[in-house]
Amino acid sequence: MADPASYRPAPGSIPESPGVYRFRDERGRVVYVGKAKSLRSRLNSYFADFASLHPRTQSMLRAAARVDWTVVTTEVEALQLEYSWIKEFDPRFNVRYRDDKSYPYLAVLMDEEFPRVQVLRGAKRRGVRYFGPYSHAWAIRDTVDTLLRVFPVRTCSAGVFKRAGQIGRPCLLGYIDKCSAPCVGRIDAAAHRRLAEEFCDFMAGQTGRFIRRLETQMRAAAAAEEFERAARLRDDIQALQRALEKQAVVLPDGTDCDVIALAEDQLEAAVQIFYVRGGRVRGQRGWVLDKVEDVTSGELVEHFLGQVYGDDPAAADGPPASAATDGKGRGAESARARLSAIPREVVVPALPPDVATVEEWLGAKRGGRVSLRVPQRGDKKALLDTVARNAGETLALHKTRRASDLTTRSQALGEIQEALSLDEAPLRIESYDVSNLQGTHVVASMVVFEDGLARKSEYRRFAIRGVDGTDDVAAIHEVISRRFRRYLDEQAATPPGLDELAAGTEGDRRKFSYPPNLLVIDGGPAQVAAAGRALDELRVVDVAVCGLAKRLEEVWLPGADGPVILPRSSEGLYLLQRVRDEAHRFAITYHRSRRAAALTTSELDDVPGLGPARKGALLRRFGSVRKLKAASLPEIAGVPGFGRQTAEAVYRALHQEPDASVQESAEPDLTQAAGGGA
Repeated sequence: MADPASYRPAPGSIPESPGVYRFRDERGRVVYVGKAKSLRSRLNSYFADFASLHPRTQSMLRAAARVDWTVVTTEVEALQLEYSWIKEFDPRFNVRYRDDKSYPYLAVLMDEEFPRVQVLRGAKRRGVRYFGPYSHAWAIRDTVDTLLRVFPVRTCSAGVFKRAGQIGRPCLLGYIDKCSAPCVGRIDAAAHRRLAEEFCDFMAGQTGRFIRRLETQMRAAAAAEEFERAARLRDDIQALQRALEKQAVVLPDGTDCDVIALAEDQLEAAVQIFYVRGGRVRGQRGWVLDKVEDVTSGELVEHFLGQVYGDDPAAADGPPASAATDGKGRGAESARARLSAIPREVVVPALPPDVATVEEWLGAKRGGRVSLRVPQRGDKKALLDTVARNAGETLALHKTRRASDLTTRSQALGEIQEALSLDEAPLRIESYDVSNLQGTHVVASMVVFEDGLARKSEYRRFAIRGVDGTDDVAAIHEVISRRFRRYLDEQAATPPGLDELAAGTEGDRRKFSYPPNLLVIDGGPAQVAAAGRALDELRVVDVAVCGLAKRLEEVWLPGADGPVILPRSSEGLYLLQRVRDEAHRFAITYHRSRRAAALTTSELDDVPGLGPARKGALLRRFGSVRKLKAASLPEIAGVPGFGRQTAEAVYRALHQEPDASVQESAEPDLTQAAGGGA
């Protein structure tokens, strides 16, 4: 590890111009790439006060051995160069996006003499028009099969095409009119290219003009009494309409935009993008990433835009050379249809820090204005929420797959053992968290992970009493004391030489009989010290303790002067975070249930003679206080265990009525009720 002061640039040697900088390690490998409006201001911030930097930034500076930079003219050039260097060097401290799966695209190979339609995966290349991505390859083939009736573009491989030309006989698609058969000269290269361009125009959203053209031709054929041709055109129109029906309309007025949403936690994030063309969702794609640097949502959006649009050859190609006008404006219209893959509008969950620069860069790649927008209401906000739900499901699925992998779990336990200097891997981990609302209804949770997997049957809940509700430290001390006091009591009650499994049936196993290898406390040094103090008071010496602070994901040990910093890509840190988050979720759930129960019965607390049993009877009968308020006095009196006086007291408490008025209005009803009952 290098000392950042050893390679700090000399004062005044850094220019104040915009530029891009690279931190390199001792072997010359680039570990981080960044851009800045002012290189001097940005780089000085790394070396001015090392202790105040984020731990991940400190790790990057220690890993580096030198820094260099390149001056550019504008901030847009800096943004472009930053993306190029990130792609070239793949620095380990920059954000890295990974496709959450391999998505198939409908591709039209316009770079060939006779363009053809194919299903392609992987990196995009120049000269190919891409549509999608689609969730499944069969969805592409189904769409293509429908459209080939109207746009009979070649779909065969180069070998099949060459062989058909040699023998002078087209393939089956040529015989059933789903291919124009350029292999045998039924159509020349120019006409076939125009056919492929029309196919692309339809897929790009220009659907209306083709349907209108076919309808005009159908009416003309019918008027000329060419009924067979009119019937074929009718079937062509229906085929195009079927293709359109498979794509849901989500935005009005033929809107073109990309909708991007994030789902993130402290360590990872998932990104989803919906491609909307002509108001319809034309494709969907997802990525997951490890947060190897401390970034905000806006910075994640900026990095994401650079990766998605910076590497897209379609965005750099612009209109192809064949888009020249034919004198009737047709070529110009086709050129507009073949603009780059970047739409006029990109809907994002948060704006980048320098939104104007990003918009200018995107506009330059598109060849027209591009705006970034965070919708607050309306159809686009609803669609953004839908994309966000997809991102959340992607992140949850990614975590589930990662947690279920045996090799990954073993690696995580090994990393925790090494980082915390444990004698053995923590096969049983217990995590504790405290939850309260302004000091009321204080509860705590205990969750258990064995072999890196949640053991929900071992979860426990604690109601905290006798401590200040805002004192999390005292609450942690109490819950750890209670848990291990129970453990010691149950150990003492177990006959010597008889372990839990030998004690007989499952019912003989006690709740707190198993000691953990590691306690994970949701908190920092104070909470960890409280847990360690509780163990010391009970003379429990074979259980390790650590704390995980949410803000910086630092691991704290009892009595340590500083935290243990695990790498952001560490499987051990990922497991600790998952254990801590599960304890937090379980505590919040218990706290909400207790608070709801307290709120439900709060209006009945002062009713004389109404204890917990009668409150429960009322809630079982009516379901809620709101329905109880709507009940009549005879209905309340009819609840088992309620007499006349208790029913009147409940009615008065809920309606704030004086005794006399209640008695006057209630007396006839009670008499009638009693008579009816007799």
